[in-house]
Amino acid sequence: MTLQNLQKQVLQLSTSERWQLVQTLLESLQHEARPLQDKGNLSRLRGIAKDSDASGNEDIAREYITYLTEKYQ
Repeated sequence: MTLQNLQKQVLQLSTSERWQLVQTLLESLQHEARPLQDKGNLSRLRGIAKDSDASGNEDIAREYITYLTEKYQ
């Protein structure tokens, strides 16, 4: 079905049916747009918890062990 055929069929619907179609289309667009907005917010937070001096999990573990050792001495 082409877009032109769909448009012709839609114009044959009653006014209330066309309004229902418009509402359904808007809701579907909102649902599709929402994950993009959420993704944009999350991408801005990426790396916020990273330690710029740590080069890997082993370094983080060593630093944490050192911290605990110093804390409880």
